[in-house]
Amino acid sequence: MKERLQKILSQWGIASRRQAEQMILAGRVKLNGQIAQLGQSACTESDRIEVDGQLVQPTDRPQLVYLLLHKPAGVVSTCTDPQGRPTVLDLLPPELRQSQGIHPVGRLDFESTGALILTNDGDLTFRLTHPKHGIPKTYEVWVRGCPPPSVLAAWRHGVSLEGRNTLPAGVRVLKRVGEEKTLLEITISEGRNRQIRRVADKLGYPVIQLHRCAIGPLRLTRPAMALPKGAPDRALELPCGNIRHLTSEEIHFLQSPINLIFDSRDATRE
Repeated sequence: MKERLQKILSQWGIASRRQAEQMILAGRVKLNGQIAQLGQSACTESDRIEVDGQLVQPTDRPQLVYLLLHKPAGVVSTCTDPQGRPTVLDLLPPELRQSQGIHPVGRLDFESTGALILTNDGDLTFRLTHPKHGIPKTYEVWVRGCPPPSVLAAWRHGVSLEGRNTLPAGVRVLKRVGEEKTLLEITISEGRNRQIRRVADKLGYPVIQLHRCAIGPLRLTRPAMALPKGAPDRALELPCGNIRHLTSEEIHFLQSPINLIFDSRDATRE
């Protein structure tokens, strides 16, 4: 049975589906000796597929890897960077960095910190980044100033960006430091480019610091069983710049139909 080339490359762990499309457009993929075109289909049993001059086969597929990274600031959420800045792949050990097809699922801003999934499961990446899935992501965000209830209500119900309202969001105050700054917990189920920062700017309370603390039920903690008995609670926190493998339960959640779309009824709760 024939399938699209980008889907095959994604299933084989060569790249995410989006990255595979870019590789095809760049002329890096050949099908039966000819430079492949985006949209072409192939049969994995009879067609010859090459990437960068190297034959790829189903047997070349590496073992699927699912990681959670505590991304530090000053690192880009891509596999390569034309400006030479450090990437999230630079934080991986050498055995995971080479020929594994590991890539970030979605992005966190260069200056933002927190939870980021890395995997070589291209199909999973495609599903999780597709707008219809809308897995909720929770952030702790310091904003400048002290937004009043009317501003928080506007944020919860949706703010127009480029002529289209953002979806309902969970927004609650965690801490205020006088009139100087406020710590908010924000939960959103869509991922427009720099969405939280742009909404904050539009409402007049710019972001000082942004940290993603959860992706659905996935949090920046280490399994308790991996720690020595009697370790303090803070030892559960995954240190900034570190990774951990997802648990089987977390992987199952990601592979199941996403059913945690943010409930708009939460938008008005404090």
